[in-house]
Amino acid sequence: MKLIDILKTASGNIWQSKLRTILTIIAVFIGAFTLTLTTGIGAGISQYIDGQVSSIGAKNVLIITGKQAAASASTDPQKYDPEKLTIRQNGPGGDTVTLLTQKDISSIKTEAGIVDVIPQRSVTPSYIVGSNGQKYVVSVGEYIDGTNIAMNAGVVPSNVVGEHQIALPYNYVSVLGFANYADAVGKIVTIGIANSAGVISEVPATVVGVPQKSIIGSSGANVNAALFNQLYSVQSVGLPATSLGKYSVAIAHFDPSYTDAQITDLKNRLDALGYSGSTFADRIATVKQVINGIIIVFDIFAIIALLAASFGVINTLLMSVQERTREIGLMKAMGMGRGRIFLLFSAEAVLLGFWGSFLGVIVAMGVGQIANRLATHGFLKDFEGLHLLAFPLSTVGIIILGIMAVAFLAGTLPARRASGLNPIEALRYE
Repeated sequence: MKLIDILKTASGNIWQSKLRTILTIIAVFIGAFTLTLTTGIGAGISQYIDGQVSSIGAKNVLIITGKQAAASASTDPQKYDPEKLTIRQNGPGGDTVTLLTQKDISSIKTEAGIVDVIPQRSVTPSYIVGSNGQKYVVSVGEYIDGTNIAMNAGVVPSNVVGEHQIALPYNYVSVLGFANYADAVGKIVTIGIANSAGVISEVPATVVGVPQKSIIGSSGANVNAALFNQLYSVQSVGLPATSLGKYSVAIAHFDPSYTDAQITDLKNRLDALGYSGSTFADRIATVKQVINGIIIVFDIFAIIALLAASFGVINTLLMSVQERTREIGLMKAMGMGRGRIFLLFSAEAVLLGFWGSFLGVIVAMGVGQIANRLATHGFLKDFEGLHLLAFPLSTVGIIILGIMAVAFLAGTLPARRASGLNPIEALRYE
């Protein structure tokens, strides 16, 4: 009997007991459906995050901080180091972290591979005012050169011009009195910022763009160097000189030709000096780990369902062997070998796995497309390019082949039992 004949025979045999076969396929279907959906969610979010990281650009950027000085859970006193300035972060679980000084910045600059180091200062505006005169609280951050930001309208701020420029958060457009994203571009907004005495000065800025909403982007406004320097200057009026020149983080650009191994070596060298360096990709990896952990939990439920379905495959084929004992004896008497009989019943198990997984995957993909449309026009409408579920063909193929393999393994016991039957006793079986 040729392989094609075995497949045809196996296909016909599994439908001799339609109800039993359908119930078995449904059990496999549930596992395949669940596994495909959970995998689709993980793939969809991962693709979006990877796309966001790629679009950010600035792959030669390291975010450098001082090493954590003491974990909040520790009760052991820490020795004073006059070379290190520390600050304790507020709130439960806050850690004591080391601040960077100008000496640290100079030290980092001397490391091989470092092109430049820009200490990140902090400014805290009191409010922002638009065309309607309404004041709203806003946070701002200095735009990092080389960073690509997906825009709803306009462009990113430029650090090479003297004009005060701001990229306005998408959700501030309407509340500040602008008709839409495009309408905001080119308009003037005013940022109020207080000095150490509480006196508020207002600094005008031109809106040059409106970024898209992103799960990894900042919720505040991006401003260019000229505007940031002005805000920082106003905020610093009246502050003692000793309170200046201290930074919680610095942005370093390294040689863009560096390989992953060289980047790792650079981070290790900074670590030896007492600094922690991480790329944008490193920081996003933490988010992906959390997401992947959640997906794994859901996948475990799908795998449990598949294991339960495998027992259904075993039961179905064992019943089939019992019902077809005389038929098996007749096949052996006509010269069909043990290997061919084993292959026949294994093929039946694989077909059960195929139909259950194929239908489960197809239905899951259909449900996924519907979910994507509803989410895109609903709670994900502000996240441009984010699809809740994605189904790469390679992943879909692996799921189907994997479930077929599980079904094959489940079918080996009935197949061995069928192939081991004594033909004389099988023909006498009633």
